[in-house]
Amino acid sequence: MPDTLPSFSHRLVVIGGGAAGFFCAVNAARMAPGLEVILLEKTSKLLSKVSVSGGGRCNLTHACFDRDELIKNYPRGMHFVRKAFHQFFTKDTVEWFEARGVALKTEQDGRMFPASNRSETIVQCLRAEAARYGVRVMTNAAVTAIHPIPAVDEASGRKQARFRLAVAGAALHSLPDELECDFVCVACGGFAKPAMFSWLQELGHSFEPPLPSLFTFNLPKHPITALMGVSVPDVLVKIAGTKWSMQGPLLITHWGCSGPAILKLSAWAARDLAALDYHFTAVVNWLPSFNEHSLRFAFDQHRKELAPQKIGNKNPFGLPARLWEFFLGAQNIKDDTRWADLKASAQNALIKMLCAMELPVTGKTTFKEEFVTAGGIRLSEIDPSTMMSRKLDGLYFAGEIMDVDGVTGGFNFQHAWTSGFIVAKSVVRSL
Repeated sequence: MPDTLPSFSHRLVVIGGGAAGFFCAVNAARMAPGLEVILLEKTSKLLSKVSVSGGGRCNLTHACFDRDELIKNYPRGMHFVRKAFHQFFTKDTVEWFEARGVALKTEQDGRMFPASNRSETIVQCLRAEAARYGVRVMTNAAVTAIHPIPAVDEASGRKQARFRLAVAGAALHSLPDELECDFVCVACGGFAKPAMFSWLQELGHSFEPPLPSLFTFNLPKHPITALMGVSVPDVLVKIAGTKWSMQGPLLITHWGCSGPAILKLSAWAARDLAALDYHFTAVVNWLPSFNEHSLRFAFDQHRKELAPQKIGNKNPFGLPARLWEFFLGAQNIKDDTRWADLKASAQNALIKMLCAMELPVTGKTTFKEEFVTAGGIRLSEIDPSTMMSRKLDGLYFAGEIMDVDGVTGGFNFQHAWTSGFIVAKSVVRSL
């Protein structure tokens, strides 16, 4: 089929219709009117993670405006993103969306959302920008191979890289089966299996093996799952036998444990937990301001001060009532037991459970639409100042396809906006 596309001086093809791909495409088209921008998405859905993130509200960034602090939220790629953030940072993301009429709000934990509380607000903004600047957005169009073409600039005589892309589904959009372009941005998200990197390996690139990140801990048949829905605002969770620990909110679910503390811990310990085949022991301190020694002292004080009161009615530690009842029941302490009558053996067992409860984890659960992949194209092969391949001029990367991933809280989207913007700026500068 002949190429029926309009005539432009240069062409950028963005592979992937997610946050990073869209941000790259719309900014490149905006900054360079003479540049033709084509965005190819292999599925029928555009901006799918944007739509489902944050419970359908889109946690698009985090209200942290200190680079040194923000990079601490990236288990992989910390030093890489530090360099990138000098070009496009949190404040730039906020200004970019607000300049396009998207009001934002910051929640108590620092997560930022559209004031509408609807991810569709972000989706509509990006799609409107694409339409405004003439980005050709095409779904069900999968790039199966990238072939570099040697080329020379006629004006300068300088060697240039051009590309021929094999596109499955091209005919649906009146595209040629092999699409030529000057620049390629690979922004197709994280890959679940090593074999999926083969078409990028053919270009000389290598990758860190992909592994799940941001997952919950499964506790099959553990009695604590009967408390599903109970949330504890501050706990300390450790992975037994490792250096990994995390403090923060925890949510008990019908399958195990979730919440920010668990999700962040899963991100930092992703490779170690994979090596353990997701069979390990999580040790939870439900009262992280105490250790066993200091909690024993607190109990002795409570036995004096609350002596005549029933232990089931008086929870002096601020734990959810159902959880406190669970702990008492696990130690066969009756609710109507007076504090003064609490046996030393039962008290010691209760203190041990409160400070170091061992939970045997067997497996994980990932959020199918929201999960993040640890691993990807090795960062040593990418220039963080341009996001261009160090192996092949004109080839760029943006988003999760790189070996960069953040914890929960808007950090992965911030990397998507940053890397997509830098690609756009780099392409425009090279014209």
